[in-house]
Amino acid sequence: MTDSEHDLRQKLIESCRWMNDCGLNQGTSGNISIRAGDAMLISPTGVPYDQLQPDDIARMPFKAEYGSWEGPLDPSSEWRFHFDIMTARPEVGAIVHTHSTYATALAMCRKEIPACHYMIAAAGGPTIRCAGYATYGTKELSNLAIEALEGRTCCLLANHGMIATGPDIAKARWLAVELETIAKQYYLTLAIGGPVNLPDSEIAHVIDRFKSYGPRPKTDGQQAA
Repeated sequence: MTDSEHDLRQKLIESCRWMNDCGLNQGTSGNISIRAGDAMLISPTGVPYDQLQPDDIARMPFKAEYGSWEGPLDPSSEWRFHFDIMTARPEVGAIVHTHSTYATALAMCRKEIPACHYMIAAAGGPTIRCAGYATYGTKELSNLAIEALEGRTCCLLANHGMIATGPDIAKARWLAVELETIAKQYYLTLAIGGPVNLPDSEIAHVIDRFKSYGPRPKTDGQQAA
């Protein structure tokens, strides 16, 4: 294992612990993957995140037999949609899947999120789609997720949870928080008559402005706020 891959494994574990600590997930229900060159690293199935060590992370080569993996523990039961999304979308470097409360509540009602706030532009379009339902861990669910992610960076999974992608784990984590936030905001508006949605033209304008938006390291010339 190279030093860089070891660091990615450690970031993956830290991210799994983070999503539980910040309330985006519960127990071992969610999972995270990170692209590591010619392979995908993914959290193992059923193991509490506070017990994980870097060597426990499953490694799934992209060019090996489909579903094959390396490591002492089985990969997450959701490895298929992680693997298939990364295969179909080379720009995706990390995926966060959680069962966060408000995103999951909307997914249970199979409601997509409309352009109720300009931050929906972070999803890449004027809606956050809800993928159709299929049993967890199946190829059918993977296909439905890829369809819902067409032209998008995140989606809901019917009666299940959410998927947030990013070029790296920092962006995927950020997007997962933004998705849960807008899901909560939309959910709350439904109690008072529903939102006034923004037009597609405004979302397209914001998407253009978002090309340089999101978390990034502070440069030497920047001062802390």
